[in-house]
Amino acid sequence: MSQITATYLVHDAKGNLEKKAESIALGLTVGSWTDLPAVDQEQLKKHKGEVLSVQEVPALESASHLGQRKAGLIKIAYPAANFSSDIPAILTTIFGKLSLDGEVKLIDIELDTELEKQFPGPQFGIETIRQTLNVHDRPLLMSIFKGMIGRGTDLFTEQLRAQAAGGVDLVKDDEILFDNPLTPFEKRVELGVQVLNQEYERSGHRTLYAVNLSGRTFDLKDKAKRAVELGANALLFNVFAYGLDTLQSLAEDPDIHVPIMAHPAVSGALTASPLYGISNQVLLGKLLRLAGADFVLFPSPYGSVAMEKSETLAIRDALRSDSRLKRAFPVPSAGIHPGLVPQLIEDFGTDSIINAGGGIHGHPDGAAAGAKAFRDAIDEVVAGGSLQTAASKSPELEKALALWG
Repeated sequence: MSQITATYLVHDAKGNLEKKAESIALGLTVGSWTDLPAVDQEQLKKHKGEVLSVQEVPALESASHLGQRKAGLIKIAYPAANFSSDIPAILTTIFGKLSLDGEVKLIDIELDTELEKQFPGPQFGIETIRQTLNVHDRPLLMSIFKGMIGRGTDLFTEQLRAQAAGGVDLVKDDEILFDNPLTPFEKRVELGVQVLNQEYERSGHRTLYAVNLSGRTFDLKDKAKRAVELGANALLFNVFAYGLDTLQSLAEDPDIHVPIMAHPAVSGALTASPLYGISNQVLLGKLLRLAGADFVLFPSPYGSVAMEKSETLAIRDALRSDSRLKRAFPVPSAGIHPGLVPQLIEDFGTDSIINAGGGIHGHPDGAAAGAKAFRDAIDEVVAGGSLQTAASKSPELEKALALWG
């Protein structure tokens, strides 16, 4: 029987983890069991949640203010017969009203093969995007627009051209740059296509531009299709402001045949607490891959808005693990400068994206030099060399290391 298995971290005030586990399994499925007549039990057996394991673990220190709590990892299987094959139904089944029931955190999910087949996942994935860009042996380099709010298309064009000229593989809009009179959505797409085609003819280097898809939910598909008609080659999407199912709807539409970049804005409201909500590996890893994200941004472990390294590596693994779904690119973001390239490659490997904002735009010689500093660092480190060796051959990288370390 097809099923999804959910694992929870529970801090239980009553101290009876087995009873807690059974109450979750029943409460999210058939509601009660022992009081049912035998004939009803037989009829509902295939719908009943099954407790697979209960393992006591040390209570988290962050729970100490709550008083005495017994902590445990509870694993429960939910029959797929209970829900339709869509993410909202799955989330409501495994964590709907349970998310309101005290100190319970959803830390992992496992879909069996039959259930996973209902979700196509990323349209493109790592391999196809590499083929599109003709980059196969190194991490991709991405940058963002800086200071575009209140500014016009001249700055947009200038920044895009400079970043592409420096060797950036992807450029994305700022997630807070919405459709506006100064840089309208369609105009950004048109200018992006023009600039990047010119740069490709000049250098032979191809760059993707992810335009921020925004607006009212029921307008998104038409807007995305229009962007593709105008030549857009990637989309940025604030998925948690709209919902995972909206992302899946976009990713599955054959007329929106461009890779989609998922931004983590708003996700912190669901993941930040160690006691409540959903783990980052589930929300930013497994569910985003299931919903069809080709690239997934998340806070790096290095910046001022840092995520715990273990959590970033769990997201990395969820996006790239063996599966019938295509693999998605992990994109650790924030606080990235060229001096971190060896660490980034060590932690996230070559099948990742190095994403820099200030680390490119803040270069003393401008964004093109900032991009080249990264590319020179990446190429040398992938080849087995050191930053120092790369800097001896690259004035741009030498200046970057002098500035950021």
